[in-house]
Amino acid sequence: MSNSKQASASLGFFERHLSLWVAVCIGIGILLGHALPTPFQTIGRLEVAQVNLPVALLIWLMIIPMLLKIDFKSLAQVRTHWKGVGVTLFINWGVKPFSMALLGWIFIRHLFHDWLPTEQLDSYVAGLIILAAAPCTAMVFVWSQLCDGEPHFTLSQVALNDLIMIVAFAPIVGFLLGLSHIAVPWATLFLSVVLFIVVPVIVAQTWRARLLSTGGQQSLDAVLAKLHPLSLTALLATLVLLFGFQGEQILAQPLVILLLAIPILIQVYFNAGLAYLLSRRFRVAHCVAAPSALIGASNFFELAVATAIGLFGFESGAALATVVGVLVEVPVMLSVVGITQRTRHWYETIS
Repeated sequence: MSNSKQASASLGFFERHLSLWVAVCIGIGILLGHALPTPFQTIGRLEVAQVNLPVALLIWLMIIPMLLKIDFKSLAQVRTHWKGVGVTLFINWGVKPFSMALLGWIFIRHLFHDWLPTEQLDSYVAGLIILAAAPCTAMVFVWSQLCDGEPHFTLSQVALNDLIMIVAFAPIVGFLLGLSHIAVPWATLFLSVVLFIVVPVIVAQTWRARLLSTGGQQSLDAVLAKLHPLSLTALLATLVLLFGFQGEQILAQPLVILLLAIPILIQVYFNAGLAYLLSRRFRVAHCVAAPSALIGASNFFELAVATAIGLFGFESGAALATVVGVLVEVPVMLSVVGITQRTRHWYETIS
């Protein structure tokens, strides 16, 4: 079976066409935002400490099922694949957020300055930084499966990234926003970490332990199967809400989405390529190097969307920038899977 056919078979129907559904949500959101502005404005005002309550609920419905899959006991496997883990940690936390801040400065503030609304430039850069500072959690398991990745490495790396996010996400985002001369609402940033990382991790792991103790893996799998459609529905609803508020800006500047996608695409391929090459340099097995490249390049866009909305609001350029990450996620990551598969022979021929 070819790589493309294997990918199509392994991905679910929704995941296979995620970019299409995001595009549909853009259209529906814009239309509803114009036709029914009052309900959208009412939803936008439902805030506590600058956190929108409907969005918080939707984000929890997205994130908690994903975190249910994480077994933190797998961290014991880190020592087995320490070179691959080291490469991925370096890319995720030492390169990706900083390279995105640089790309945002080059493209948004300079090259694309004349084609973007001036009042949103800072917000676009902030959204790109937030997107890059959140390593992917859920879809990585799909990408790893498609490239024949070592499952224990993938699980242990994702679990380790989740723990690091609890303590490193807010400081890195705050530091880079400060370097970009963007005002940092620290209280809201830390609150976002608590609400969208700490609380979901605690809830998911408590729930996971209870399910495994009462019904074993079969019980956990049954709950995950039931939650999957709910999680996808929550993602679509969030996108409709977001574009309901973003409609005017998008119609006024139709090139915005394309221009925001360019630095995201560059940073994905740059970080994936760097992780892949470093893994080869350190003689890491291909079954670890391929998922390492994918983990290093992909983003936890659910967390990024929630944080951007919490910090800057529904109508912000930051929120829009993070959603562009959702739009390009599947086709771009599938292309990275294809590259790692087609270059397997080159990778394994190490002099």
